[in-house]
Amino acid sequence: MSIQNFIPAVWAGKILGNLQKDFVYVDACNRDYEGEITAYGDQVKINSIGAITVKSYTKNTDIDAPQDLTGSQTVLLINQGDYFNFQVDDVDKAQTNPKVMDQAMVEAPVALANNTDNYVAGLYVNFTNDLGNIEITTVEKAYDILVDMAQKLDEANVPQAGRSVIVTPAFRSLLRKDKRFTDLSASGQAVLQNGVIGNVSGMQVRYSNNVPVATVALVDYSYITAMYRGTISFADQIVSVEAFRPESRFGDAIKGLHVYGAKVVRLNTGVFAGISINLV
Repeated sequence: MSIQNFIPAVWAGKILGNLQKDFVYVDACNRDYEGEITAYGDQVKINSIGAITVKSYTKNTDIDAPQDLTGSQTVLLINQGDYFNFQVDDVDKAQTNPKVMDQAMVEAPVALANNTDNYVAGLYVNFTNDLGNIEITTVEKAYDILVDMAQKLDEANVPQAGRSVIVTPAFRSLLRKDKRFTDLSASGQAVLQNGVIGNVSGMQVRYSNNVPVATVALVDYSYITAMYRGTISFADQIVSVEAFRPESRFGDAIKGLHVYGAKVVRLNTGVFAGISINLV
């Protein structure tokens, strides 16, 4: 690929599109407020209204005066940034597949998505609801924990739509050994055939290698989380992609900058549990 044929806008669009395919934690967030992000340090303002009061109606009786709505504004700061910067030497281009640069541009979004997901994963342990640290000693216990997490969401009046739970690959393996999860007729999720996603108690099941881990009394606990789409707001943008010829090298190079930010906006709408697997 020559510099002359490089179109930054096209590459930026391709990178951002490929990012979406690799998000797990980010994909469970609310992304309605992304707006026009142009640089690191931008702000996204999130407006919300207070609770609506509902009153009993009595026939032939005047109703109360209209309620004055109250509002609040939360600022989501775009304060995170990751970049890539790689080159292909002219000699390598002559001796290898000429599409090596294209392949590198496919791999770049994978690496960016992993960094971003890892950052957002760290926000989920700030939830006010939790089930504590739990040792899983039977296969069935994994499924039961998810049912308990869904109950916690119900008790917190969390909306049913858009619920997700994110687990580790090891936890996911336990679910796949439980007929309650794998029985398509019980789950109602035909996509379970590829083993990527399922449904437990109204929560879409996802898995990630970025699940936070903490060590307590020499035991590692993975903090799986359940939430709904409005719990965390996220916004991102590929703000710059540039092709250039490094001054001290003979080769083509590409660098790109991905900026993003995330914030827990509804703290009581998520629940987490520390999980240690020790089958007996």
